[in-house]
Amino acid sequence: MTIVKGITPRGLHHCETTALGVLLRQQGIDLSEPMLFGLGRGLSFVYWDSKNMGFPFLGGRVKPFELSRNLAEVMGLGLEVRETTSPRKAWADVVAAVEGGRPVGLQLDSYHLDYFTAKVHFGGHIVALYGYDDEVAHLVDTEQQGGAVTTSLDSLAEARAARGPMAARHRSFTVTVPPELPAAHTRIVPAVTGCARAFLEPPIANLGHRGIDKAGKAVRTWLRRSDDPARDLPQAALLMERGGTGGALFRNLYRDFLAECSEIVDSGHLRTGHRLYAEAAALWTRVAALIAEAGESGEEEHLAQAGAALLELARIEREAMRALSRLDSEAS
Repeated sequence: MTIVKGITPRGLHHCETTALGVLLRQQGIDLSEPMLFGLGRGLSFVYWDSKNMGFPFLGGRVKPFELSRNLAEVMGLGLEVRETTSPRKAWADVVAAVEGGRPVGLQLDSYHLDYFTAKVHFGGHIVALYGYDDEVAHLVDTEQQGGAVTTSLDSLAEARAARGPMAARHRSFTVTVPPELPAAHTRIVPAVTGCARAFLEPPIANLGHRGIDKAGKAVRTWLRRSDDPARDLPQAALLMERGGTGGALFRNLYRDFLAECSEIVDSGHLRTGHRLYAEAAALWTRVAALIAEAGESGEEEHLAQAGAALLELARIEREAMRALSRLDSEAS
């Protein structure tokens, strides 16, 4: 058996921050999950629906692996990424990292992992691998999936080779912490303002505050949009609250990130953003409950209320992000 030393197999809420936490703690950097998520500019919103989709998708984060790239940029980390079409080369990359004493992040399709109970294809799942033997790989996944877990080498190979939406070509990555990290203030300001500006100026209407507004209008039709509302609507609500989001479609994590930032940077704009995201987080949880109630009861009134709440959320988050986008001018 080959095991990397110094691993703290702590499962968090979100898969990508869980993996990044493992890789960084092994090198002596222990950040909270909200800080990892916020510095990685992880918050976003997408409303996606198309003719070939069984049901609309609500997403609250940036696309898979973008958070890792953003975090490396803002913290000055070395981020070594490997991709290949060869399963043999892909495994050799993992072996080289682990034998060199470094845990490695993997992007894969969680459907094929032995320990996953929810058998749904998701090619954007990320885990940390810190050891293996002739039969199994030792991974760290989210707390919901068990934290420190094992899966057979065959299942891991199948998960890494899977293709489909959000999948990568056997992507693996390691991080290297520099001798000196940037000061906390210089990390926080660009992370907060960069996230805010991307949210305020989305390239298409499905994203950012415009996407929330669009969802507020579309959600009212969801009972008619679904072939099986009793299945699809509660499932959508469950994903918002428990699908690795930390609750409230990642807004709980961002609220807590802003609270931590406010202890480091004295800023009225940060305090405003934190206050508004605390309000938004509670309202997102309410939206999820209304969507679930609509599916269970078949009553459109719950969706009308959810739609009104989403329109209010678009306003609240737009106001919050406008305040946060001005952080750099205040800080200077």
